[in-house]
Amino acid sequence: MKSKFTWILTLFLAFGLQFSFAQEKTISGTVTDQDGLPLPGANVSVKGTARGTQTDFDGNYSLSASVGEVLTFSYIGQKSEERTVGTSSTINVQLMADSQALEEVVVLGYATTNKAELTGSTVQLNAEAIEQAPVASVDQVLQGKVAGLVITNSSGTPGSTTDIRIRGISSITAGNEPLYVIDGVPVVNNNVSATSSGSSLSPLASINPNNIESMTVLKDASATAAYGARGANGVIVITTKTGKSGKTVFNLSTSYGFSNDATDGPTVLTGAQREMLFYEALYNTYGAAYDFDIDGAQAFYEANTGSFGNDYVVWNAAGRPEAHWADVVTNRDAPIQEYNLSASGGDETSNFFASLGYYKQEATVIGSDFDRITGQLNFSKQLSPAFRFSTTNSASHSYQDGLLETSAYFSSPRTIKFFQPPIEMPYNEDGSINLNTTLPNPLWIAQEDIDDSKFTRIITNNSLTWDTPVENLSFTTRVNIDYQVYNYKRYRNRIDGDGSSTNGYGWQANRNRANYVFQNSVDYTWNVSDDHSFDFKVLQEYQKNRLYYLEADGDSFGDDGLTNLNSAGNPTTANSWYTDWAVASYMGLMHYSAFNGRYVFDATYRREGNSRFASDNRWGNFWSVGGAWNIHRESFLEGSNLFSNLKLRASYGVTGNANIDLNQYQALLNYDSDYAGEGASYPGTFGNNDLSWETSHTYDIGIEMGFFRNRITANVGYYNRESKDLLLDVPLSLTTGFTSQTRNIGRMENKGIEVEANFEIIRSNDFNLSIGGNFASNNNEVLELAKDAFGEEINITNGIKRVETGHTVYEWYMPSYAGVDPDTGVDLWYTDGEGSETTTTFSQANSVYQGSSALPTFTAGMNFHIDVKGFFLDAQGYYAGGHKVYEDWARYTNGRDLFTLLYYNGVDAILDRWQQPGDTGTRFGKMEFTTFPWQRDNKFLYDGDFFRLRNVTFGYDFNQDFLDTIGFSAARVFVRGTNMFTWVKDDRMKYDPETDATGYLKLATPPVKSVVFGVNLKF
Repeated sequence: MKSKFTWILTLFLAFGLQFSFAQEKTISGTVTDQDGLPLPGANVSVKGTARGTQTDFDGNYSLSASVGEVLTFSYIGQKSEERTVGTSSTINVQLMADSQALEEVVVLGYATTNKAELTGSTVQLNAEAIEQAPVASVDQVLQGKVAGLVITNSSGTPGSTTDIRIRGISSITAGNEPLYVIDGVPVVNNNVSATSSGSSLSPLASINPNNIESMTVLKDASATAAYGARGANGVIVITTKTGKSGKTVFNLSTSYGFSNDATDGPTVLTGAQREMLFYEALYNTYGAAYDFDIDGAQAFYEANTGSFGNDYVVWNAAGRPEAHWADVVTNRDAPIQEYNLSASGGDETSNFFASLGYYKQEATVIGSDFDRITGQLNFSKQLSPAFRFSTTNSASHSYQDGLLETSAYFSSPRTIKFFQPPIEMPYNEDGSINLNTTLPNPLWIAQEDIDDSKFTRIITNNSLTWDTPVENLSFTTRVNIDYQVYNYKRYRNRIDGDGSSTNGYGWQANRNRANYVFQNSVDYTWNVSDDHSFDFKVLQEYQKNRLYYLEADGDSFGDDGLTNLNSAGNPTTANSWYTDWAVASYMGLMHYSAFNGRYVFDATYRREGNSRFASDNRWGNFWSVGGAWNIHRESFLEGSNLFSNLKLRASYGVTGNANIDLNQYQALLNYDSDYAGEGASYPGTFGNNDLSWETSHTYDIGIEMGFFRNRITANVGYYNRESKDLLLDVPLSLTTGFTSQTRNIGRMENKGIEVEANFEIIRSNDFNLSIGGNFASNNNEVLELAKDAFGEEINITNGIKRVETGHTVYEWYMPSYAGVDPDTGVDLWYTDGEGSETTTTFSQANSVYQGSSALPTFTAGMNFHIDVKGFFLDAQGYYAGGHKVYEDWARYTNGRDLFTLLYYNGVDAILDRWQQPGDTGTRFGKMEFTTFPWQRDNKFLYDGDFFRLRNVTFGYDFNQDFLDTIGFSAARVFVRGTNMFTWVKDDRMKYDPETDATGYLKLATPPVKSVVFGVNLKF
């Protein structure tokens, strides 16, 4: 029999165990943000234990806990909450936004910082804004998304280069392209094409946009001074994706679509119209002398064909059909396709990202396409508690089948409609290609000629970081190699075209470039107290670039189908050269944050040496200072329902530009000539030992605002950049034997405002609506130029452009057209600009400034987003204006003479011509049977303002509950339209309004209008 004590102990233990088990219960609930929206993936854990869970797609959670234990609720960008478990089995938590945690991390290349503590002007695009864009070159996604950035395409041919200008033109004759930085390392991004008479090829076309995590545009000195003498034109920082700890995640994306020209371009004359104008010109010129009227012009011509042309100008001679050359060369609905597969994951000590991609796009004209295969492998490993190793590696092979473009090449399919008579048929009656055309038949050229560019690029970036025994002190060493191999092959067939006169022509070129970058850096964080902290970085960098070029050509090929140079019977050229340059630098960065980030100060100093300058002038000093005041973190605004962000920032600094040809400081002889078969030399470079850096002095001020929990955000800034000691090609007297010498002389200014804004009109779980945009202005003025021996300014005139103090750089400068004399039908020009006397003699019309250059003075970007229960619609537009563009080949296409009516074929704009006395308001004078000299005036200078609906995307994100049943974590289907609509202000301008930085409307492939269907899967 048990004792009383035993019974009491037994009952106590039983009750205690029962009580203990009774306290273990299932706790469930939801986790939402301050707006009541669910937070999928929020972490719920028992404080001090390993137990925990994450919320599902709707913010729901469930876990076991005991009464009295503390649950911690946390989510990125939200303030953590703690709740003690009581008697209730349901705990719902609403997390409030953590203004500091919400700050976007901005990648600056050498460093990273959160957006609130930025003192400079930057714009960062994340992966979602970059990937799946139907473009061959990733820089094209920036158009309209960055205030102050102007991007134009040199051609719509896939893989072609783009011109990018950030905050205007900083230099007159030195380079204006921004510096590109990939994963913290400066790279070279010059056009790799070996020819200037065909399609260009961009090195950025070798990069797969789907491998990019972010692109950051650095604009002011505070952001770019770290890059010293290469930061004056802005910096574009590209960061590739890395893995994250956790299970391996696969991403599969595929898209397929079709593309056409975004604009149709000018409409050419039909055969009947061309013949009508031909007879009209004959009458206007010879009617009075030979006594025939307009109705008798045809009979007069047919009686004198030997004196006034050939039979092929006559449209009705044989009842010929219309050739429609524009339709013959167009590749309608040109396919565009892309496939990407990536995997990422990791554990506590390592992570990886790997991808494989393929992209192919046909051009919208026959005989041209582009394809690219890419691979990426990024890996990071914690080798020990003190050492971390990281490597990013990419490899790509690009192929571009290019074409002759940008000029009046008679063998180009892009220009054939302007030059080939419309009565000459592309095919013979038996269906074979007609080879008896006046100009080469583009069908035959596309079939037989070769314009192949092959580009292989391998980039490897490797770093080792040592976390030293000193707290918060680390050392990193980095080695980067960017190796580029380019091969170009050109062949012109023996039968018809540019090679027919030499029995075939071949040319091959090889260019190998190796770019090495070595970096060593020390990072130290000094936490003085809870209110004050300093971040220091000291970096040493050395960059070496080596370029080797080899080319050869020959003609007289032995047979058709033989295209390699060993089949050329007559070798004509063998040429090779080698160049190298180096940049060495030492840099220091200091970032100071005080009182919870309310006050921020940055300082940068870089000392840099460049082999482009003589040893006495090789080193330069570049620096910046910047500050920011986060007013919204002050006690008088903390917790404000109005301001969620309010920051003032300002910076000033000096950056540089050394983007000139090599060896300009040396007086050199060239040895690429011969005399009677012997090697010979001649003066090649004038030289200037005093040559040194061009500097840009920039100050920037701005205010950033966020209202109502950032439902409304805005960023307003002003900048002023003065370029001094310009690297200017100054004209020399021809008695020196040289045309110009590069000197440090001259000043130029760019200033403007930039505005960015976004408005989230509706923000909810199932319905979101937002609109936004950006605006930027740029006012450019030349302040100082070189002077001659008499103290007079040396103006620079380049064709129909001019550089002079008090004007915009390369402002249009030409005679002004005064219209058509209504009595005689001849052209009139103002002798000294609009409003002056008129003359019918072109040589008596003086050139005057036309009030604008080719660079837009203002740009704007617009965006729109809406999503409803998984369906979404995004739209983005771009506007540029305040500039003028020039129709460069109007001599051939808009002539009122035999260039248009006999030799080639004009456009239908010339139908608006003078026909009889009293005709007023006509754009063109009377047709005449003659050839006029090339006369350039503002008749073909147009307002460049245009708007383009850049992207429209409609898609659907599948519901997470459905995805869970099929084993996917995310799935999206979409259709995207690119360049779907284009509006042009000037009705006279028929070419695509997007020109390169020169402002000339060239005979090149316009941007494409595409529709792409895609699927993205994540599992």
